[in-house]
Amino acid sequence: MRLTILGGGGFRVPLVYRALLGDRGAGRVTDVTLYDLDASRLAIIRKVLADQAAGHPDPPTVTVTTDLDEAVTGADFVFSAIRVGGLAGRAADERIALEEGVLGQETVGAGGISFGLRTVPVAVAIARRVAALAPDAWVINFTNPAGLVTEAMTAHLGDRVIGICDSPVGLGRRVAGALGVEPARVRLDYVGLNHLGWLRGLYAEGRDLLPSLLADESALTSFEEGKLFGADLLRTLGALPNEYLHYYYFSRESVRSARAAEQTRGAFLHSQQQRFYDALAPSPGHTAPRAAWNAWDATRLERETTYMAENREAVGMGERDSCDLESGGYEQVALALMRAIALDERATLILNVRNRGRIPVLDDDAVIEVPCHVDANGAHPIAGAALPDHGTGLVCSVKAVERAVIHAATAGERDHAVRALTIHPLIDSYAVARRLLDAYQRHFPELAYLGG
Repeated sequence: MRLTILGGGGFRVPLVYRALLGDRGAGRVTDVTLYDLDASRLAIIRKVLADQAAGHPDPPTVTVTTDLDEAVTGADFVFSAIRVGGLAGRAADERIALEEGVLGQETVGAGGISFGLRTVPVAVAIARRVAALAPDAWVINFTNPAGLVTEAMTAHLGDRVIGICDSPVGLGRRVAGALGVEPARVRLDYVGLNHLGWLRGLYAEGRDLLPSLLADESALTSFEEGKLFGADLLRTLGALPNEYLHYYYFSRESVRSARAAEQTRGAFLHSQQQRFYDALAPSPGHTAPRAAWNAWDATRLERETTYMAENREAVGMGERDSCDLESGGYEQVALALMRAIALDERATLILNVRNRGRIPVLDDDAVIEVPCHVDANGAHPIAGAALPDHGTGLVCSVKAVERAVIHAATAGERDHAVRALTIHPLIDSYAVARRLLDAYQRHFPELAYLGG
C-alpha cells in the first residue's frame, strides 16, 4: 500500500513514520512518498526517517519529490499536512492580531481566518489534482484549520476526504487515566467542530463515568484540561471542552497572556524548528549515526513541554505534568483510519466528516467532528449526544465563519473575508476586522487574490 504525505518536509512526519514502523500486519503501508516545496527540508526529514528505520525489518521505503503530480499519482492514501506561509506565517498571523488586541491563534480567531484564507486555495488545487490523478485514493487531512480545510476539499473529493485531529483522543485518554480506566476500553461521546467540541460522555461497560468524574474534585483536576478550565467551570458546563475552547472561555486572559509573552507560540516554533533544520542542513547525508533522529526527538520534547504555555500561564497552571506530555496520537488515528478503509477492519474513531444529519442545527454538508464507524466505504457519523445548549450558538456562529472563509477563498470575494472576521465571536468590531484584513493582505502575497 502506498502513502503520500503532502508537507513531507514538515517536522511531524517522523510521528507518522513511527506508527508505520510499528504496523506489522497484513496490508500495511510499504511505500511512502514525501512531497514538499522545500527540497532541503525533504532531505533532512528523509535522514530522520532513515535513522528511525535502522534496525527495523523491512521498513516502508521512502522516496521524495517536489512534483505534486508525481507524488499523488498511484497513491492509495494521501496524507495532507501542509502549512501555507510556513511557521513564519503563523507568527505573523499572531502578531498582527495581537496588535489589534484580539487572538491570533492559528486555528482560532483572526489567525485561523488568515491561515484559512491562505490555505483553502492550495488545498482545493490539491483536491482537484488528486481527483484527476488518483480518483480511488483517500485523502486524510491534518492541515489546519482542519475542519474548514476538509470541508473545502469535499467539493472535489466528496466523502473520500476525511479530517483528523489528535485533540479529542488526547482528551479521552487523559480522562480515562484520571478515572483509572484503560483508554482502549472506553467509548467517547464527543460532538462539535474541529477545535470546538465537548466530551459529553465517557462509557465503560455501558455506564457513563463522566458524572462521577465531575463530582470528584481530585480526579477532575488531576489532568491537563481539568487544570486548564478548573472544576467550577467544568461543572457549570456539565461537559469537558476541547482544550481550544480555553480561548473562548478565557478570551481576555488568553490575549493578555499572549501580549505579555516574550514571543508568540508561532514565533517560538519558527525559531525552534529553524534551528533544527539549520543544524542538519549543511550535510544531511553525513551526520553521525542517529544524529538526525536525536536532534529531532529533543526538539519534539521541547515542543510538547511548551504546548499551550500561554494558556497555562493565563490561569496559573505552571509547567505541564509528565503524564500530559504524550500527544493525542494523530498518527495512530491516521493509521487506524487507513487500515479500517483498506482492510475493511471496522473501527470507531473521532473524525472530521460531513454532518449527514448528526447535528440537526447544521446542514448535511457541514463538516463536523464526531465519533464515526469506519469501514471500506469510509467514515459514517454515529448517533450520540446533542451539542450542549450553551455550545449550539457558538458552533453555528463559527461554522458561519468557516463558510465565509471558504466562499472568500474559492470565489475571490473580499467582502466574505471581511464578513468572516466581523462575525467571529472573538472579534468585536467591524473596524478591527477591516484593519486586520488590510494588514494580512499587506503581509501575505498569497492573499492578493482578494483584491484591495
